[in-house]
Amino acid sequence: MNIIANIPGFAKLIHCLKYLNKHKKDIETAKVTGDIEKEKESILAATSLWGPTVFKMFDSKVNVEGLENLPEEGPVVFVGNHQGYADIIAYCAAFKKFQFGFIAKDELRKVPLYGPWIERIRSVFIERDDPRASLKAINKGIEYIEQGFSMVIFPEGTRSKGPNAGEFKKGSLKLATKPGVPIIPVSLNGSYKFFEETGRITPSEVDILVHPMIETKGLDRKEEKALNEKVEKIILDGVKKLQGK
Repeated sequence: MNIIANIPGFAKLIHCLKYLNKHKKDIETAKVTGDIEKEKESILAATSLWGPTVFKMFDSKVNVEGLENLPEEGPVVFVGNHQGYADIIAYCAAFKKFQFGFIAKDELRKVPLYGPWIERIRSVFIERDDPRASLKAINKGIEYIEQGFSMVIFPEGTRSKGPNAGEFKKGSLKLATKPGVPIIPVSLNGSYKFFEETGRITPSEVDILVHPMIETKGLDRKEEKALNEKVEKIILDGVKKLQGK
């Protein structure tokens, strides 16, 4: 990565923090007082302003199909492929119906200025190489879902940094099946062009395809096992469809 070439881009990202920070007090007050509905409302207000603003500032855009497939209310678990860092921005720009946090790799906790914000929106940090810690993180995510918060998980566990998705990790969908909330499969393409393709922030266009939700209540063990393959196929077929535009 060319640090010098990315200084203007990093400066813009720091500037965009103000769109999150204007809702910081409301989020933290709601959390302290236990007002979950107000907390979700404030998180959504912050992320749905920040996401589109970041893309606009970088002359980028997100195209979304299938928003009619979202239910009227959460909580839900968004499950999607993971091409690049810009996936987080794209989700915040695309989904403005209800709040969501991310199952995010632990390294993001240390990102200057943005690390605390990733946690503030009810994200959960996961240590990929520590099975026990990973299970603990998933259980924390389930706890948030049971409180009414929606979550996003990328079953690949890491960025593909290109158009081809990596292997989906088994067990990721427990985040939805254990609390029995709907899964929203999401196919995404083009986000790797925002940074990973060149190593510098570049104007890009991201396409998102939202698939019909899948209910998870009452699944037996066999159905739950088959669900992993079903969701993976839906997502990857959708990515191919987006790439064939």
